Amino acid sequence: MSTPTKYLLQESQMPKFWYNIQADLPQPMPAVLHPGTLQPIGPDDLAPLFPMSIIEQEVTTEREIEIPEPVREVFRLWRPSPLFRAHRLEKALGTPAKIFYKYEGVSPAGSHKPNSAIPQAFYNAQAGVKRLTTETGAGQWGSSLALAGQIFGLDVTVYQVRVSYDQKPYRRALMETYGARCVASPSNETEYGRRVLAEHPDHPGSLGIAISEAVEIAAQREDTKYALGSVLSHVLLHQTIIGLEAMEQMHMADAWPDVVVACTGGGSNFAGLAFPFIGHGLRGGAKPRIVAVEPSACPSLTRGKYAYDFGDTAHLTPLTKMHTLGSTFTPPGFHAGGLRYHGMAPLVSHVRELGLMEAQAYNQVDCFAAGVAFARAEGIVPAPEANHAVKGAIEEALRCKREGKSETILFNLSGHGHFDMTAYQNYFAGNLKDEGYDEKELAQALSGLPAVPA
Repeated sequence: MSTPTKYLLQESQMPKFWYNIQADLPQPMPAVLHPGTLQPIGPDDLAPLFPMSIIEQEVTTEREIEIPEPVREVFRLWRPSPLFRAHRLEKALGTPAKIFYKYEGVSPAGSHKPNSAIPQAFYNAQAGVKRLTTETGAGQWGSSLALAGQIFGLDVTVYQVRVSYDQKPYRRALMETYGARCVASPSNETEYGRRVLAEHPDHPGSLGIAISEAVEIAAQREDTKYALGSVLSHVLLHQTIIGLEAMEQMHMADAWPDVVVACTGGGSNFAGLAFPFIGHGLRGGAKPRIVAVEPSACPSLTRGKYAYDFGDTAHLTPLTKMHTLGSTFTPPGFHAGGLRYHGMAPLVSHVRELGLMEAQAYNQVDCFAAGVAFARAEGIVPAPEANHAVKGAIEEALRCKREGKSETILFNLSGHGHFDMTAYQNYFAGNLKDEGYDEKELAQALSGLPAVPA
């Protein structure tokens, strides 16, 4: 049986600039609004949470943003990351399609998340910040920021969603190994956390609640800022190094994708791979189909409403227009904790509204089945989040088989599942179930969206 083909760039070929898709979109994003005045916010409104260098990246429409050399120096620990041709998976599926995957699990934290954690820590350290607070679901972002904080001399406190805190003890141990403090959310450390626990002592937590706790602490201390692992435009910007590298590697393979697939929760790894390809198409190049894959139990793109909403549950954040299930919506406790967020990144949502991408939703058990099939063919065990991208890519390959088409499929394998083996054990034992959400709770959450004039 043939072995995978690996495409590697040299260190000198690592991108020197991030790509900002806002420079190429036919329509600008809707404004971010102040929750009190409902007027567009300015840089001063974000200053309590972020250093000015990050705020500038959040609002810029320049196409290329230079990657600082100290950041690139750290990136060299694992970047450029490899691109593989999945010959064994193609053979197992009996598909005429060519399947490529960009593998981000080679980072020290095991996922794509350090691509933004490293620059965020760098910019905060440059601004004289001493401490960072953040949230995490599965723990991949928390462990990445913990590593970044250690490299740039920052104290890091991570509020981890309770259900993931309990499901993934090794992610917690990794954060602590890198020097961060990890707190189960909702917690007794914040006013909002105490309020949630008073009403629901056994609350499983959500990324919206964890964000509220991290933001509350950051806003109270002058030496502390907040770092977010997805959703905001500067995070998506940092992740475009994935797609920029992949474009060069596809040229090395003498191929170009007809379909680009990635999983979506908040939107960071999806945007990282897809945005450079979308931008290439907007500038006159080939236009592949772009497919976002989300969990059926938290389907913001396929079931959410495109509307202004809060990014957190306590309503401490500005209002952004996004595909949302409602900020009070608590997703069920499925294992892909990094995808348990009520809203989609405003920039991804805008791209969806412009018709530049598609979205699919799949159940947990089907995604794990796809991940196992991938692991047995390619040797890499995907994270539960990445299993959604694997499922999406396999579905596209099987479609090509049915239609007799030899299309080229590229997907983002955004992280490995080495800390998620309990979930795989549950899958093999038949204990992993498809988690459904309460339709009444969803309807109630959507009915409570902020009233924003057209």
